[in-house]
Amino acid sequence: MLSFEQARQTLTSAGQSHVLQFWPELSEEEKDSFLRELAQLDLRGLRGHCEGAAAAAASPPSCLDRDMEPIPAELIGSSKKSDRKDVCQWESEGLLQISKNRVGVLLLAGGQGTRLGVQYPKGMYDVGLPSGKTLYQIQAERIRKIQQIADCKYGTACSIPWYIMTSEFTLAPTKKFFEENHYFGLEPANIIMFEQRMIPAVTFDGKVIMQAKGKIAMAPDGNGGLYKALEDNKVLEDMKKRGVEFLHVYCVDNILVKMADPVFIGFCVSKGADCGAKVVEKTHPAEPVGVVCRVGGVPQVVEYSEIQLETAGLREPEGGLVYSAGNICNHFFTRSFLQDVAEKFENQLKQHVALKKVPFVDSHGNQVTPTKPNGIKMEKFVFDVFPFSSNFVVFEAMREEEFSPLKNADGAAVDSPTTARNSLLAQHCRWVLSAGATLLDEHGNSIPDTASPLALCEISPLVSYFGEVIAKSLFLNLQSI
Repeated sequence: MLSFEQARQTLTSAGQSHVLQFWPELSEEEKDSFLRELAQLDLRGLRGHCEGAAAAAASPPSCLDRDMEPIPAELIGSSKKSDRKDVCQWESEGLLQISKNRVGVLLLAGGQGTRLGVQYPKGMYDVGLPSGKTLYQIQAERIRKIQQIADCKYGTACSIPWYIMTSEFTLAPTKKFFEENHYFGLEPANIIMFEQRMIPAVTFDGKVIMQAKGKIAMAPDGNGGLYKALEDNKVLEDMKKRGVEFLHVYCVDNILVKMADPVFIGFCVSKGADCGAKVVEKTHPAEPVGVVCRVGGVPQVVEYSEIQLETAGLREPEGGLVYSAGNICNHFFTRSFLQDVAEKFENQLKQHVALKKVPFVDSHGNQVTPTKPNGIKMEKFVFDVFPFSSNFVVFEAMREEEFSPLKNADGAAVDSPTTARNSLLAQHCRWVLSAGATLLDEHGNSIPDTASPLALCEISPLVSYFGEVIAKSLFLNLQSI
């Protein structure tokens, strides 16, 4: 147990003596709680963390245009552009690996739904589908369905473990939500939740922000905190025991995510890749998404703020963007690669600056809710490991089929509950129309194909994983919106 004197000396040497300013005002219970919190911090590295955060926030964004080049064509697969025979072979390979229990999925779910206007984990959000299903339920049912598909193809009884990285904010409510919903029909032993690290928020002059008189303002260390969390929580050991060799890693907020996508997995496995990124084509040069490319011959994601608009707008002879591979936080890793990252490269990961409005207590003990960014949260990103890959590949998916993120509250032009819901309903309309079905409104009138995205057409993942086995004779009586 950390003593007060040890904490005082360490904080003073780190230039953070203000952390204990209100110590005399705390109750004995609050003092014990505060010391336990401080004991979990890397106090010896606190000076470096705070000074580094302040320096990083003051530095102008780098410009990497001069050293950028696209990923070579031979390392890119596509669900749309690749030969259909190849796509079918990749799918068979992916299903084979799933059937052999070699595939796991790993969900990055450490963030709350603050931008959505809710204080619970984003995976618990209901975008307003006719079924009322949440993101967690949709994803769980896709796991159940792809297991079933692999079993039918190869005569097995496989399971896909679902690893869910939470944070201090999301672990307890996520556990409770899964328990209350009976794990959405999945085997509880195959759902492994673990918590990522929390790190202090820092002022622009390099001081730890106090959330309360006896509590430091903390934040998750970004989705790149995955690699430290895998080691801290012995998750890699669990994967090894289960025989998991390949991981599909994704972010919770994409309503169209293909869980354990056999085509993506099969493509990466067939290429002998240790690391892969699924991307979508950018809609326009200034779209605010990172670009998967090479910098100095090394694969990485370059943020849109690091690219000049002139470079972002470069076109190929055929008219497409040269830097079109938009990053969507959807990745493939081998377990052995993750092990190498955790053991050798984790401390080399780049730190990213996020400027945030962080509630705090001022020097007089008054609670303050800022109206503009007052703090720095340092984050690592999951894609920062790309440079350590020895065989990196890219797979291009169709945006309308696989990417519709949920980030903003309704009223925003993009990435809202309405856009996410409409993306899924439009996709399901396309599935039934391509199967020969007819969409009818409440009066029994046929809805024209051009209006089909306006139909309330939802298909359970338990019926179809990705549009397969939609019967040719299927007719749905659907109410138009």
